[in-house]
Amino acid sequence: MGRALREAGGLETVRSGAIELRVDLGLRVDPRKSATRLARETILHDVHEDPFLHLGLHRPIRLSTENARAVGEVLLRRADTSGDRLACAQKAAGRWLGITWAEYRDRCLRVAGGLARLGLDVGDRVAILGPTWIQWAVYDLGGLLAGLATVGIYPKQSTEQYRYLLEHSDSRVVFVSDREEMETLLESCRDLDSVQAIVPWTEELFDEVSERDSRIISPARFASEPLDASELHRRQDALTQDSTAVLVYTSGTTGPPKGAMISHGNILALLQNYDQIIRFYEDDLIVSFLPMAHVTERVLAFYGRIATGVPAAYATSVGLVIEELPEIRPTIFGSVPRIFEKLYARVQGEAARGSAIRRAIFRWAEEAGRRRIRRVLADDPIGPWLVVQNTVADRLVFRKIRAALGGRVRLCITGAAPIAMDILEFLWAIGLPVLEAYGMTEATVLTHINRLEDPRLGTVGQVIPNITCEIADDGEIVLQGPLVFQGYLKNPEATAEAVRGGKLYSGDIGVVDEDGFLRITDRKKHLIITAGGKNVAPANIECAIKMQSPIISQVHAHGDRRPYICALIAPSPLETLGWGEARGLVSAEEVAERKAELLADPASRSESLAESMAKVVADRRFREQFREAIREGNRHLARVEKVRRYFVLDRDLSQEGGEMTPTMKMKRRAIEEKYAHHFDRVYDDPDFGIDAEPAGPS
Repeated sequence: MGRALREAGGLETVRSGAIELRVDLGLRVDPRKSATRLARETILHDVHEDPFLHLGLHRPIRLSTENARAVGEVLLRRADTSGDRLACAQKAAGRWLGITWAEYRDRCLRVAGGLARLGLDVGDRVAILGPTWIQWAVYDLGGLLAGLATVGIYPKQSTEQYRYLLEHSDSRVVFVSDREEMETLLESCRDLDSVQAIVPWTEELFDEVSERDSRIISPARFASEPLDASELHRRQDALTQDSTAVLVYTSGTTGPPKGAMISHGNILALLQNYDQIIRFYEDDLIVSFLPMAHVTERVLAFYGRIATGVPAAYATSVGLVIEELPEIRPTIFGSVPRIFEKLYARVQGEAARGSAIRRAIFRWAEEAGRRRIRRVLADDPIGPWLVVQNTVADRLVFRKIRAALGGRVRLCITGAAPIAMDILEFLWAIGLPVLEAYGMTEATVLTHINRLEDPRLGTVGQVIPNITCEIADDGEIVLQGPLVFQGYLKNPEATAEAVRGGKLYSGDIGVVDEDGFLRITDRKKHLIITAGGKNVAPANIECAIKMQSPIISQVHAHGDRRPYICALIAPSPLETLGWGEARGLVSAEEVAERKAELLADPASRSESLAESMAKVVADRRFREQFREAIREGNRHLARVEKVRRYFVLDRDLSQEGGEMTPTMKMKRRAIEEKYAHHFDRVYDDPDFGIDAEPAGPS
């Protein structure tokens, strides 16, 4: 397989509703500007005129995990071996600025010193609340070097949610990024005596709020004297493989978030095998923008970068990722599936709107690329004529599409939800190999991944070292090994349900083929059993339909004990507003205001946005356009899975509405309860909902 790939020319909780990819055969990226930026002068300075120059040679990396006893030691060893190399960069005042690994270590040690001077000792907990920027990472590693356990908190949550997380985790210190978050946090900390200190990220914010609460202290106290070497060694020596390193709160799709305790041993068991999981090189560069409170960005990406020495560029915001990719030019791009679905939909849409000649060129190139990649993945020989065709196709079409991601991406990684086979094949065909992976918080984020040398599209790959996987009689995926977490904080009942006899029962349903590749079917609790007794996996239905149109944000399939499957469709905000503006349903000024809101806070769905979208959704022409997407999606589904009827919400699903988690997963139970009357009407009221398919036996 590796030889075939080389001969073929070389080839793993974001809301993409706020990211606009405008792609045509000339590929132009047209993002909008972010509304807010925070001061970052305390973290960044010049490393080079361009920090992305001189990244290194294209040779395999060396891990810094040998004999490490705790995660903090991995950073210390990385700084010893790669001290003058770029660790990370971030944009400030229009320039990319960065710090080296040695400087990064020093900043983390200063944070550790500040925490020690507050009286925190080994095993105490600190929380971090803010966007995915360098400060988040420095506070996190500072806590680990001080021997503490760190707790990530998702931004933009309610007062009650913040209080629950701080109180449940027994966090003594919380670092908070901006004024809006500070306001919510101060309310949540009222009379919460367990919180000892509240630390703004900037001196500017400290000056604004320092009189509000006696526990607010200056961030300068965490940028002065580093932790003394002897005290550092005492704290690190006090840690064991069983010491909790991080608390990761699950997204709470079926109830209050649970605090998953992940130990230093869990994390090291993953990091020590990184070079057997993904092949990294010294000249690699990663862009970071996913939430640091999530286990994927925190453990797999952030701690993984320390182990490998691969630098990261922190995007200014989710809304500016697309604009900044051509400046960063990453070699590895990890994201949730929706970003790849959006890219595919945009490319296909722009191609369809082109002239007859451009459409013909695109379709010819796409077909040539698909034929080539099918042969590559089947390890079949590629004839010289197909090589020539793909060389031309790459020059005319493919390289222009790849430019949207910076033009240098050699592999992409994705997980958390399935991607349709048609999209995967297309991305591989144009030279963007997407490696699907699988894991869960309770198994230290990653247990399966496809390898670039031997992928199997449509699966999440083979099991990684240090973990075993078996399929129970009912199809549930069962995992065992040193990656299995310590359990849920203060919740022995949930721990006992998840881990039995040393084995982690994932709650996911899957099958393993003869070569060990795992295919995920659905969540065990999410299976739909129709009135006819057929088991249906809603994820398959939702994925098949969602990929058909960029105007679809979310699909929720419903049909438990029903005669057929129906669907709730949540429209995508930007595309909905664009459709309405083109038909005079909303004004250009209103659309511009809503777009600015989205870019300032991509995860938010405001009341004003809902009101603007409702004007468009009220037009039956808008609702009926989803019929074709559902029919096309149904072509990929078995008869019992096909969606017969649907209804369209007048807004997107949201955290504010209680329908989405902070990691942007649908809260299925909440949706079923909230829209129970709507689902009943789909089946009982012929005037409600829209027919997608003719009636037939279920």
